[in-house]
Amino acid sequence: MAMTKTAGPVLTNGGVPPFQEGRIKIRVLSKANIAIRLTMLILAVLTIVGFATFNYQGVHLLKGLMSTLANFKTIFFQPQFAHFTLLEAIYQLFITLSLGVLTTLIGAIIALFLGMLAAENLSNKTVSNSIKGFVAVIRAVPTVLWVLIFAVSAGLGSVAAVIGMSFHSISYLTKAYSESFEELNQGTIEALEGCGASWWQIVCQAVLPSSLTSLISWTFIRFEINFGVSVAMGAAAGAGGIGYDMFMDSAFYYNLHEMGVITYLILIVAMLLEFMSIKIKNKVRA
Repeated sequence: MAMTKTAGPVLTNGGVPPFQEGRIKIRVLSKANIAIRLTMLILAVLTIVGFATFNYQGVHLLKGLMSTLANFKTIFFQPQFAHFTLLEAIYQLFITLSLGVLTTLIGAIIALFLGMLAAENLSNKTVSNSIKGFVAVIRAVPTVLWVLIFAVSAGLGSVAAVIGMSFHSISYLTKAYSESFEELNQGTIEALEGCGASWWQIVCQAVLPSSLTSLISWTFIRFEINFGVSVAMGAAAGAGGIGYDMFMDSAFYYNLHEMGVITYLILIVAMLLEFMSIKIKNKVRA
């Protein structure tokens, strides 16, 4: 009986089958993709409607834009002291910086222990979910609102600012620290437990050393956030510092020249903080 051999496709490009013509569907629309696109569309429509129906009170858009650019020119290109000297400005800047340092330290110390309890590989699931849910509720409320809430009992001033900013810092760093702890390989923890290591020995010998760089990064990020919030709290909560001087220049004196000086001082401090963060992280890695 004769055998017939079926001829297959001839591969002429090194064994790779030729491309087939036609459209290739890269992404299939799912419910999540449809929900995201619908949400973005609704937000875009609401933005357009908002700009169209906003009460501009007779202000022409082009004139307002030109006036804003002129103010920016005065602030950034013509800085000049008027109501205080450079030494007084540096002193007020240190007050703002101290507020950021204090709230970050309080938040970092408390969040370190809460982060260990919130990490699923270091705690049980019930405790972890309870702490994560609690700090999520705290993070949902803006820092300024927490400061104003505590100002009801403590009064406007630095006390309410410290409590409110620390409260929000704890929730922020607890989430960040717990996620850093959860990145540790579970096999390392199981190996230490098999050797008879206690919970504190696991934390001190494995968890903290492996997460140190990440902890420093998150702490400095929160410190930069707290420094910016401290500037705002100087005006909103009466906490003093360079933020109060900026508020007075913008709302009462309307001195854009001095606002420019304050802006440059804040930018210099922010750049120094970033430089310090990079240096410390490099030293820890080494």
